[in-house]
Amino acid sequence: MSEITLFLIKFAYLAVLWIFVLSAVSVVRSDMFGARIPQTAPTGRRTPRSPKPPARRRGMPTHVVVVEGSNVGARAELNSAPVLIGRGSDAAIRLDDDYVSTRHARIASSGDAWYVEDLGSTNGTYVGPTRLTEPLAANSGMQVRVGKTVLELRK
Repeated sequence: MSEITLFLIKFAYLAVLWIFVLSAVSVVRSDMFGARIPQTAPTGRRTPRSPKPPARRRGMPTHVVVVEGSNVGARAELNSAPVLIGRGSDAAIRLDDDYVSTRHARIASSGDAWYVEDLGSTNGTYVGPTRLTEPLAANSGMQVRVGKTVLELRK
């Protein structure tokens, strides 16, 4: 092989290696510190009133409780705001579990129903043996596994 070919192969190898290292650092950074949320500048306009909480139907869950894992008994009420589950400081249910991402899952309302949604976590969110790939309607008594922690939606 000529020297120029060998040089180009070495250069391409180093470029691919650096791309891999930088992407690994980016993933570790986002897992440790969470995604950046752009802050909006305050405007002179009035803020709109917060929407009414969704109407409660029979059988609809009213809170979520940790039933298995290191944070047994942790609880969050299901009101108009989404409930964030994860290791991050902004999570409504903060879990001390090595298999849980900073922003792992969310329970949010849409219309008059509650939905459980995985937020692109590494280890996934499970309802029974099924891994969530899209938002799933939540019912009272449903158990959601996040890492080694099990949460239950209760009435």
